[in-house]
Order: sequence, then structure tokens, then C-alpha cells
Amino acid sequence: MSGSEGSSDHSAAGEAPAAGTAAVGTVEKKKEKARVSRTSMILWHAHQNDAAAVRKLLEEDRTLVQAKDYDNRSPLHVAALHGWIDVAKTLIEYGADVNAQDRWKNTPLADAEGAKKHSMIELLKSYGGLSYGQSGSHFEPRPVPPPLPNKCDWEIEPSELDFKNSATIGKGSFGEILKACWRGTPVAVKRILPNLSDDRLVIQDFRHEVNLLVKLRHPNIVQFLGAVTERKPLMLITEYLRGGDLHQYLKEKGALSPSTAVNFALDIARGMAYLHNEPNVVIHRDLKPRNVLLVNSSADHLKVGDFGLSKLIRVQNSHDVYKMTGETGSYRYMAPEVFKHRKYDKKVDVFSFAMILYEMLEGDPPLSHYEPYDAAKYVAEGHRPMFRSKGFTPELRELVEQCWAADMNQRPSFLEILKRLEKIKDTLPSDHHWHLFTS
Repeated sequence: MSGSEGSSDHSAAGEAPAAGTAAVGTVEKKKEKARVSRTSMILWHAHQNDAAAVRKLLEEDRTLVQAKDYDNRSPLHVAALHGWIDVAKTLIEYGADVNAQDRWKNTPLADAEGAKKHSMIELLKSYGGLSYGQSGSHFEPRPVPPPLPNKCDWEIEPSELDFKNSATIGKGSFGEILKACWRGTPVAVKRILPNLSDDRLVIQDFRHEVNLLVKLRHPNIVQFLGAVTERKPLMLITEYLRGGDLHQYLKEKGALSPSTAVNFALDIARGMAYLHNEPNVVIHRDLKPRNVLLVNSSADHLKVGDFGLSKLIRVQNSHDVYKMTGETGSYRYMAPEVFKHRKYDKKVDVFSFAMILYEMLEGDPPLSHYEPYDAAKYVAEGHRPMFRSKGFTPELRELVEQCWAADMNQRPSFLEILKRLEKIKDTLPSDHHWHLFTS
């Protein structure tokens, strides 16, 4: 009897691990099945344009934002192809890779362009979306990777720069910006004064700007080409834009028609929406007409440039606020919180954008009857420029007023600004009709 009991006990003990292993295996299979099921669900809800269901799934499991089907297509690929904006915004909010590639190396933007989903194209581009792929006639033959922050990729030999027919584009306390030629191509060269090339702070700021520009790639951002960091003088080379800057253009043209002003504003807002993309937020901090450049003399395309004062920040959450140097930037376009040396965030650029939009429609710089410092002080006290131009439709005026709100939390994001400008654009008469009306 006792032997039988012993045998029974031994048998039970021997079977326990096997049963436990089977139980663990069953649990793992259930987990795997649940994961596959959730992957299918998020792809399905993205296909069905159900942003609320997509958000609910992501709240339960954020990793689903990177889910892939058998063709390596992400939920963002699905949303992009169908043009589902709210689904795409939700996915991007939860960290979707805007440049994820499917089995054919196509990105969400490539899918949106192939399907001619224009609003989706705008959205993805504003988040740094790149268009490439290998499967269709509307794609480029192979992926074009963004520039790598590897010095050998962008360090330029000074001998390659030809200054024989150079022209001065701009000057500052740091040095000058020259039009030059690099490998047969016109370029803009920011050249640091020789006597400042040994200044520790100047070198630090110069390297900061180079390291920032290497990371930026967008149709509405001036393209970085290279730099001279191992010889003196230090030089930073960017694409040369023949149209000059917006300051000079407005000085020559005066007030712009609402249609032209809105088109210009859209280009600026696209570039800024890209810069403000999380988790790597770039706050420009010196957004003004001199730092907005026209691609050519026909003024049909603008780019944001000059990132000497910009700040690259890795954001922990969307509500982070940064304590930075006060009075950074240009007084006439400066947000009141900067002038007052208070904490501020990326909404300082939204304030500056409002001042630029105001100037484009009025034809004169904001508070032009004040000296720049006095203008900033007047604004910090709660005052704003007067609306005089007939070009200010109620919608444009409301947008400007919200963008220069005293409370930075009341200012819209650039993505919201883009959406509103597109709606305003659809309501405006063409330039031809505007000239008839104002003549």
C-alpha cells in the first residue's frame, strides 16, 4: 500500500512539470493569438476610418502603432492610401513612423501621392514624410535616405568654394552671407569673421547650427549642403534661393492680396509644422520676414531659413515648457513671454507667424512707428497692432488674433493653422478679382 502511494506520489511529481509546461505553452499561444488579433483589428479600424477605435486600441497597447500586415504595411500606410486624416493624426500622435516602408519600400506618403490624397500629402509632409518606393510609375526608383549626421558626408573642402563672382546677401555681427559657387552650383555661404573663428562661444553656436541643420529635411526648410569646420574661417553652406527674402519682397511690393498672403502663409506654416514635430521639436525663435526666403523671382514657393538661434529639444511630453534665454530673436516679432524672460515653448513661433501674416496683409512691419525694442515692450504690455487693411477677412483676422494671444496656450498649433488656412484659401477670390476690387 505504502509502495503504491509512493509510486503514485512519484508519478504526480513527475507529471507536474509537464502539465506546467503545457499550461505555459497554452498561455503563450493565447497571448500570441491576442496580439495577432489586435494587429488585425488596428489595421481593420484604420481601413474603416474609425479613429476612435484606433485610439482605444493604442491606449491599451501603444506598440500596436507599429503593427504590420503580411506585406509590412502599417496602419499609417492604410490610412494614407484612403486619405483618412483623423486616423493618421491619431497614429502619428502615438508615435507612428511616417517613413515606415512596406515590402515594396513604399512610404505612407508615397501611397498618399499615388492615390492623390492631397490633404494627407500635406499632413505627412508636415511631419517630415518622404516620398519614395520601388513598385509603381509614380515612385522614384529607389529610396532616398535623409542626410546622415556623419561629418564625412557634409564636411566641405574650402578650395571647392568659388568666390570669384560672389555677392553679399546679408551681414551680421557674426560675419556675412555670400552667394558663391560650389561644384558649379550657386550656394549661400555663411562665413564667420576670422577674428571670431577662435571664439569659444561662436564655435559652440556654429556647431550647434550645423548639427541642427543636418537633421532637417523638408520642402519648406532651406536645405543644408555642408560646412567647413576644420579650417578657418568657419563656413556653413546652404542652397541659394534666387528670390531673396520676404522682408525685401514686402518692401518692394507693399501689401499683398489676401490670396497671395495666404499662399505664402501656408508655405511658412508647413515648414514650421515640420520643425515643431515631436519628439524632436525645433523652436526657431527668430521667425521673421528676413528669415523667410523666396525660391525664385516668381515668388511661388517659400522656405524657412536661418537657424542660428533655433533650439532642438527632445520632448518628454507634449506639454513641456522650456526656460530659455530671454529676449532671444528680433524684437518686432517677439512673443511677450520671451521679452518678459518667462518660460516659453514652441508657441513663440506661432506668435511670430501672426506678426508676419499681419505684415503681409498690411504692407508695413507691425508697429512700424515704434522702434523695435519699444514695439516689443508695447506688445508685452498687452497691446497689439491695429487692423487697417481691407485684406483682412473676418477669418484671417480671427486667426491672427488667436496666433498672437497673450496666453501661449490659447495659440493654435501649426497643424491647426494649416487646416484653417486651407479653408480660408477656398473662400478667397483670385488675385485678378482682388485687383479689380481694389483698383
